[in-house]
Amino acid sequence: MTVVIGFEGSANKIGIGIIRDGEVLSNPRRTYITPPGQGFLPSETARHHRAVVLTVLQEALQQAGLTPADIDCVAYTKGPGMGAPLLTLALVARTVAQLWGRPLVGVNHCIGHVEMGRLITQAHNPTVLYVSGGNTQVIAYSERRYRIFGETIDIAVGNCLDRFARVIKISNDPSPGYNIEQMAKRGSRYVELPYTVKGMDVSFSGILSFIEEAANKMLASAECSAEDLCFSLQETLFSMLVEITERAMAHCGSQEVLIVGGVGCNLRLQEMMGVMCKERGAKLFATDERFCIDNGAMIAQAGWEMFRSGQVTELHDSWITQRYEAPPTQIIPRCHDQTTIYSRGQQPFQHAVPV
Repeated sequence: MTVVIGFEGSANKIGIGIIRDGEVLSNPRRTYITPPGQGFLPSETARHHRAVVLTVLQEALQQAGLTPADIDCVAYTKGPGMGAPLLTLALVARTVAQLWGRPLVGVNHCIGHVEMGRLITQAHNPTVLYVSGGNTQVIAYSERRYRIFGETIDIAVGNCLDRFARVIKISNDPSPGYNIEQMAKRGSRYVELPYTVKGMDVSFSGILSFIEEAANKMLASAECSAEDLCFSLQETLFSMLVEITERAMAHCGSQEVLIVGGVGCNLRLQEMMGVMCKERGAKLFATDERFCIDNGAMIAQAGWEMFRSGQVTELHDSWITQRYEAPPTQIIPRCHDQTTIYSRGQQPFQHAVPV
């Protein structure tokens, strides 16, 4: 049996999870929450992570009923994400690995989401919709690699929702996206918004600009309610995501859809995707907030896959990067093939931060 502990802290959530051969033993998490109307700054987020990381580590070991001697490998998020929070958890993971005398594995955050979704749902070969605060991509496994068939050309869907939440001062507790989802359930009037799909790509910045301006005018004149705007924004954004996912399914001949990432636990998105899948005779796979939202177990799972294939990260290479793409040589066993994530037209960010 192989036991891997994973450290995740790429944004405002810090999580430490422990995986033993596909079994989630523990997965505690903390979230840095700011006042309504505010986002989270990297330096303040890193300060939060530093304050709670040892407590979360202790909880992870206690919930799993394990000691450091039981751990075989230490995995951490190498990127992508916010620099200061990433650096904080990387330092802790590297220190723990040296103190415990265990090998270290740097994990791609995106692959962590995908592999965790596959583990929990047991999806075989799905078209993956990866939607979060920092990423929006349609990914499929083709010709021995994960490939991005569609993505946002500007901001991520989660970022669009979060920024709209700031405009109308929605609470960040437990998350702005969750609170928008609840408000949308009470909305009844649909406000027409721009719908921007370009092939398999989407654009959200124009929608955000439009609804920000519309919110100021419509709410002031009582033309519609904040709930109506939340409802309209969700319906428009999610319709775009369903469309590009279906297009990727048709292109790949896929009959499975897996939704991962923080926005993936939105029940309305799952419902709309489910309707599309039913019409195509396909299956929908999704998880709840325990595994959709950033967590340590997903890093542990991807680290477990990498470690069992013989991959380790040497101390001199245990850096972090805010835009991380897995190198072509990285092996994550799947049908005994090599897998990696490619981003079309983008080169790996060169300014890596050494730990």
